[in-house]
Amino acid sequence: MNVAIVKYNAGNIYSVVNALRRMGIEPILTDDAELLRKADRVLFPGQGHAGEAMDYLKARRLDEVIRDLRQPVFGICVGQQLLCRHSEEGNVDCIGIFDAEVKRFQPERHEDKVPCMGWNQLYDTRSPLMQGIEGGYVYFVHSYYVPLCEETIAKADYILPYSASMHKDNFYACQFHPEKSGKVGERILKNFLEL
Repeated sequence: MNVAIVKYNAGNIYSVVNALRRMGIEPILTDDAELLRKADRVLFPGQGHAGEAMDYLKARRLDEVIRDLRQPVFGICVGQQLLCRHSEEGNVDCIGIFDAEVKRFQPERHEDKVPCMGWNQLYDTRSPLMQGIEGGYVYFVHSYYVPLCEETIAKADYILPYSASMHKDNFYACQFHPEKSGKVGERILKNFLEL
């Protein structure tokens, strides 16, 4: 299977490369539009600032390339946020697959720390991506979140319930890091590769 990872100015990409290698997949890390179009699966991971990431993607027209992909695409962490319509982080218009606005967590109590960091439980899971995952714990690191919406396929709670994972057409996404989430995360990556 030909698996491509979108190369752009976001951190954490090599954790995804290593997770796929552990599963016997040697991914291509690329910002070449033709290689992305030809791939059987495309992963769009990252950690970083949404505004800066969109500047980089738009300068190389990668936002258009990603929007037009027809094979299964998997956005991870900032990748999920960039697949939304708009982000409060940098007040930036994003790729627009999901009709949702990314918002910053607003602490309501002293113990509500931002960023949200650590293990959290998934619930109300649906879609083939989440097969076998209900109640599983996964690893999150984020200050921004996607509110619950029509495309939500898994929920998590931190300050409020939010979209832990999303799906629309050939686009799948998760706010957490499957590559850092042990056996549960590996199952999600396997589910994606088998879609």
